[in-house]
Amino acid sequence: MIEIRYVRSEDKEFWYCLDKHLPESEFEHKVGSKRGYIVLEDNRPVGLLRYNLFWDNTPFCTMLYIDPNVQRKGYGKKLMEYWENDMRSQGYGMLLTSTQVDEEAQHFYRKLGYKDCGGLMVDVPGYEQPMELFLVKRI
Repeated sequence: MIEIRYVRSEDKEFWYCLDKHLPESEFEHKVGSKRGYIVLEDNRPVGLLRYNLFWDNTPFCTMLYIDPNVQRKGYGKKLMEYWENDMRSQGYGMLLTSTQVDEEAQHFYRKLGYKDCGGLMVDVPGYEQPMELFLVKRI
């Protein structure tokens, strides 16, 4: 059975098994603001999604990650759909997400109806990365 719920403080250990980018000081903020979700399979956490508000008014998915052992089983799609429905119920009409251009996630997002809307190049020494591709969807 699949369950999706807001992240809780007791999810911290699992969260950091998958998300190596979120500063620990931000974890409790995600819990308190309900800006993170956990997907569970038979009560076992298998994935997460976190978001912020871009421009303080547009939900922006900053990470979607499913345990590699259970990827390609529909958990990512279910988690995105859950987030989209939650954002719609809160009155939002547009969502953003992003991925690096060398990652496969761009194809996943396009299948869910997201469209390319720009990119960002970071070439600051020590912070270089492939171009970040931004995608948008009206909900």
